[in-house]
Amino acid sequence: MGRNIIDDDFIGRLETLGLWLKSQMTGYFGGNHKTNAYGSTVEFADYREYTPGDDLRRIDWNMYGRFDKYFIRLFTDERQMHNQILIDGSASMEDGEGKADYALKVAAALGFLSVQGMDRTSMKMMKGDSLVNVGQRITGKESFYATVNELEEVTFEGGADISAAVKNNPETGFDDGLTVLISDFFTEADWKQAVDYLLYKKREVLLVQVVTPAEVSPDYYGRMQLVDAEAVDIDDRKNMRMRITKSEYKAYLQALSDYLEDMKQFCRSRNVGYVRVNTANPIEKELLNQLYETEAIR
Repeated sequence: MGRNIIDDDFIGRLETLGLWLKSQMTGYFGGNHKTNAYGSTVEFADYREYTPGDDLRRIDWNMYGRFDKYFIRLFTDERQMHNQILIDGSASMEDGEGKADYALKVAAALGFLSVQGMDRTSMKMMKGDSLVNVGQRITGKESFYATVNELEEVTFEGGADISAAVKNNPETGFDDGLTVLISDFFTEADWKQAVDYLLYKKREVLLVQVVTPAEVSPDYYGRMQLVDAEAVDIDDRKNMRMRITKSEYKAYLQALSDYLEDMKQFCRSRNVGYVRVNTANPIEKELLNQLYETEAIR
């Protein structure tokens, strides 16, 4: 049985907030990016054959009358980019507290905003040291909903080496859009290398860190066994038996605070967007308000 990532009510709220967001910022989606891609400005560039998901309003009916085939009018555009949304597909995201579903909702929300901004969009799962495509490249609302249907069927398993997966992406591109990394970023892999690689490719970068209330403020005391979601079995060395004292609890909170601050400062030093979202909060408010604030300080 698949997940329920989006519904009509969720899309309705996204459309309303997306219109507000678009009027307030031009950075991530539909911004003023000069590119040789095709889009919707008035300068005609070329034709190509229609593919499912294309905007029906761009069909040239004169061409259909001549060739009995559907062709789409392409225009030189200063805005259309290829945005890529990469989702951590490791087992640690499937934590039983809704982190995986929340991450997929984030991906769907950002994909919707990208399509609304008339940018081309791809979604991929980071698994192991590679990427797995989710659906086809999104060029309009029809292909967006088709991709979301596939997004609702994805699985989270094993580990994910964010740096290796990003570097092994054959479609990274160069100076042609935004790459979003969605993860909890609680990993031994060096995700900072992934960011630097994307910057080397002159991509815009946005990190979305998904956390749960239990991670931000855990309620663990006494003796217990901590089981790593990516462990092979109960005897895996990743699992730990320990007694958690108040001092260790405080040490955890301090270490978490230091790590989150390091993420924030690293992104700021690279002029990279960084948003942290908590699964306890409504995704539209949590994500879109922070996107606006993040863009305002970049």
